[in-house]
Amino acid sequence: MGARICTFAYGSNMLTARLRERVPSAVAIGTGRLLGHVLKWHKRSRDGSGKCDAEATGRIEDVVWGVLFELNAAEKPALDRAEGLNNGYVERQVDIITDRGTVSAVAYIATATDPSLHPYHWYKAFVVAGAREHGLPQEYLQSLESAPSIPDPDSARAAQNERLLTAS
Repeated sequence: MGARICTFAYGSNMLTARLRERVPSAVAIGTGRLLGHVLKWHKRSRDGSGKCDAEATGRIEDVVWGVLFELNAAEKPALDRAEGLNNGYVERQVDIITDRGTVSAVAYIATATDPSLHPYHWYKAFVVAGAREHGLPQEYLQSLESAPSIPDPDSARAAQNERLLTAS
């Protein structure tokens, strides 16, 4: 099986089907929270929309919920490419609080942000579906659902992503 790494997904990769499309070996191992951060939808994406970012606030009461996944280390370069490592995201080692204690994991943190951006409807739906799939707290789920989103001007891309949503 080879070496495995742990990653913390807090955006569209929370949806297992979405992450497995990129990294087939990914297995959810639980949920957890990243303290001192807030979820923003302001990461500038190549498609012109906003994607998720865990923005550091330094306030312990601020929390980003997400899903811990284990994956084969050999597949990590594919995930790095999909996430835009060093091209909008950097990799950070973070401590995630779980019901079983603290887990060290890799997270992708945005470097290119624009507060005027909004996610496309399908991207927000991935995030909400992943949160629901893994049973994140209802209050957090409601905050995700209430985030504004916009239609994707590329109808083919929107349809392709919506197919993955309906298949999962």
